[in-house]
Amino acid sequence: MNENTTRLDHVVLWVQEPIAAADFYEQVVGLEPVRVTEYAEGKAPFPSVRLNDETLLDLMPLAVAETMRMVPGAADSAGHPVNHVCLALPADAFDELRTRLEARVVPVSDFSYDFFGARGPARRSFYFRDPDGNVIEARHYD
Repeated sequence: MNENTTRLDHVVLWVQEPIAAADFYEQVVGLEPVRVTEYAEGKAPFPSVRLNDETLLDLMPLAVAETMRMVPGAADSAGHPVNHVCLALPADAFDELRTRLEARVVPVSDFSYDFFGARGPARRSFYFRDPDGNVIEARHYD
């Protein structure tokens, strides 16, 4: 991939308990935790989970929302999850994710078929919420 192309670097999700959120994303969703130990030791302001070599989900503690000053009104966004974040997975990982979610009694939506995304129509997709109410879509294209 060309270094001069625009790509998604990270998405920040507001969470109540960052370590618990990282555990959910590692154990249930299957993502790699990043800086969890450093966060627990007070050496990092938040932990993350890695989607791929280039993209992270940052798990920002909701308690710091009132300190957000990067743009006027930034603190007002605290606790308002984005509409949803979509994870594109290989078909086998997609099926394994759904199985793990169901085993943990995480409610999942029915399958949707041929919904449009970054790579065209996805063969199947479904939605679920993380423990903080953030909506996640899982899909596969193959």
